[in-house]
Amino acid sequence: MAQGASRTTAQVVGVVVLAAAVAAFLAVAAVRHGFFDLKVYYGALTWWVHDGGEIYDYLKPGTQYGFTYPPFAALVMLPMAYLPWTAAIVVSVLASVATTTVLIWWFVDPIARRAGWTRWFALAVALCLAAAFEPMRETINFGQVNTLLLFLVAVDLLWLLPAGNRWAGVGIGLATAIKLTPGIFIVYLLVTGRWRAAFTASGAAAGVSVLAGALFPDASREFWTEALWNTGRVGELAFVSNQSLRGVVARLDPQHPSTLLWLLLVLGTLALWVWRSRSAVAAGDEATGLALTGAVMCLVSPVTWVHHLVWLLPALILLVDNAMAAPAGRRRRVLLTAAIIGYVLLISRTVWFWEKDFTGVDGFLGSNAYVWISLALLAFLPVRRWLTPGGSLVEASGVPHLDEPDRPAPAGERHLVGRPLTVR
Repeated sequence: MAQGASRTTAQVVGVVVLAAAVAAFLAVAAVRHGFFDLKVYYGALTWWVHDGGEIYDYLKPGTQYGFTYPPFAALVMLPMAYLPWTAAIVVSVLASVATTTVLIWWFVDPIARRAGWTRWFALAVALCLAAAFEPMRETINFGQVNTLLLFLVAVDLLWLLPAGNRWAGVGIGLATAIKLTPGIFIVYLLVTGRWRAAFTASGAAAGVSVLAGALFPDASREFWTEALWNTGRVGELAFVSNQSLRGVVARLDPQHPSTLLWLLLVLGTLALWVWRSRSAVAAGDEATGLALTGAVMCLVSPVTWVHHLVWLLPALILLVDNAMAAPAGRRRRVLLTAAIIGYVLLISRTVWFWEKDFTGVDGFLGSNAYVWISLALLAFLPVRRWLTPGGSLVEASGVPHLDEPDRPAPAGERHLVGRPLTVR
């Protein structure tokens, strides 16, 4: 009993010290954006609801930024127009924190159980580290919706789809209707042969979009015919915050970026993603499928601001998960080192050193550092194995052992993130 109390005390002290260290780091490293994007949403909705303007005609005073999301997103955010500004901030922050906590719990809890860590302690440490993660802190500081979208997708891929639930795909559909880029997860379902879930996701996205169109016909017509195609509303492609392949190409020649080169890079990246995601699903590994698709979404989207890289968080956690599941030795060291390097770079604001000048070899490498991380995760994130080398399940602890690459698990032997491995 005394030993347990001593351990708990040490863990509490450790979490407090880590939280203090992260707070000190954020005080120095974090940029205060004053909920800039949330101000755009709030201003556009207020202009639309209370001032009689059209939501897609609104531009934040003194900027070129306006509401760029589909009409269904406006419907979801509509209550914001009836809240005081301070209350809107509170709701935004609480929503991001709550969804982040649940997501991290789903990914970290299996590691804690496998490694024998105290589960609350593992979650607390992970949340502290997530707070320092630049895409996460940018998401909160801007008032963005990234973690909500990731949460909706994760509900489908980590819980509903492995359980064979007939509603699997609804979360992906809603996320796509809120912001178009998660639509790549519908493509993921298609290329991996989950037709029913893909049709459910497509139907959900179409259904709520039609609903928004029926409620707001003028706004819907303007979005689909004009606002969607007005790329000037989203910002400068060559800006260093754009950590996509399009950003890489734009920074090579900001005045005349090569569309052909970008398309070739996108096609090659998509081919790699299809191959790797199909391997993950063949092995019953939906978590890695989610992580790979999140990484490719960041790469092929024309605009991937740094805060969008929240979608890389599952891949970094899975690197640690794979490392802790591997036997002690070289493989574990390599995976842990890769996770640490990726995490350190993604809290460091490295790319911003080249914000004003991204020319030269150092500018090419440094200003695109987060793109290289996304590519490395897409190419090398291990596909999880749930069989021993002899082909039998590891049953003693209910936690599987990593096996050789590309060996599929039988259909009935699927790992569900956050749950023990069971044979059905």
